[in-house]
Amino acid sequence: MIIQLDMVQSISLAVILLLLGEFLVKKINFLSKYCIPAPVVGGLLFSISALILKQNNIMEFVMDDTLQTLTMTIFFTSVGFSASFELLKNGGIKVFLFLGITILLVIIQNVVSIGLTYIFDLNPLLGIAIGSVPMTGGHGTAAAFGPEIVKKGIVGADTVAIASATFGLVAGGIIGGPIGKQLIENNNLLDKKSNKKTYNFELNVVDKTNGNLIPNNFYIATFELLIAMGLGTIISALLKKTGLTFPSYIGAMLAGALVRNISDFTNLYDVPTTEINILGEISLSLFLSMALMSLKLWELISLAIPMILILLTQTFVMYLFAKYVTFNVMGKDYDAAVLAAGHCGFGLGATPNGIANMNSIVNKFGPAPIAFFILPLVGSLFIDFFNTVIITITLNLLN
Repeated sequence: MIIQLDMVQSISLAVILLLLGEFLVKKINFLSKYCIPAPVVGGLLFSISALILKQNNIMEFVMDDTLQTLTMTIFFTSVGFSASFELLKNGGIKVFLFLGITILLVIIQNVVSIGLTYIFDLNPLLGIAIGSVPMTGGHGTAAAFGPEIVKKGIVGADTVAIASATFGLVAGGIIGGPIGKQLIENNNLLDKKSNKKTYNFELNVVDKTNGNLIPNNFYIATFELLIAMGLGTIISALLKKTGLTFPSYIGAMLAGALVRNISDFTNLYDVPTTEINILGEISLSLFLSMALMSLKLWELISLAIPMILILLTQTFVMYLFAKYVTFNVMGKDYDAAVLAAGHCGFGLGATPNGIANMNSIVNKFGPAPIAFFILPLVGSLFIDFFNTVIITITLNLLN
């Protein structure tokens, strides 16, 4: 029996699964400890149930993905709005350094995964689905690029990307704390920390809402997002004329960045970033829930062993990178050690994972204000933008 859901029924089911996921994350310590997103929990439960029903020839679900595409575009447009070059400029040299090494990690993750696909005699396009797409990109980028790789003829790439992102969330949460602790103790950083001068990092560019939600700003935020999405269709159409492959949302993301930076440099109009971020997060949750509930898990069977080996390699690469690159480049001090732990969290999963890793370190050894300034700024505002560009270039090179 085939159960076909229209676009309204599909998003309604997504909301139910999202609420179920939020309930389970609150109740199950493992899920909250490793910052597993609620839409991932609810969506995966449904897709596992759908797998069991299909394998036993009971029923199969067919979803309408119209609103999934819309919510994805809204989210990545909000990512574009966060790419403020004035904010980056005012963040200090260490922000640029950390952004630089996160971009380097993105490139390494793609080189490693694509290289291993040749060893396992797999299509190198599948390597993108186990590279920076799910690792640094997390579930949002995985759910967005997975279908793009499937369009290239790589069956199951969307499922592989989502499964890899889930693995990364757990792995990043496991290795981060031990790395930070090891760096601090092996380098006697607590003794040096007491003699270290205090750095005062302060953003000169503040949110124009000052952290308060203003009802009228939601109108402005909605309208600016829609305008950027409209402009994005024109940009995407122009990009397609190059003959290269771009994700459907790339034009909207670039338009969002353009609208934001014109505002920053001219002050002709306001951009309510708090409200735009809220709308983006809502869209991301709905998008992830819909993407995960429609996963075809049965497509993973033939790829299971190579995928696991590639993911274990990615975890080892992240360990080495955090210990020898992040720590050394960021100053080899206490904050650098905390930042290395955080980089494991968001380099393999998501920014909240990175913050959770850093919290576990500072709760034991003391505050690290520089690390807590740098990682959220780069992880939440800038890396998604640069990661998308690098993935798009890689996809076209392999194509």
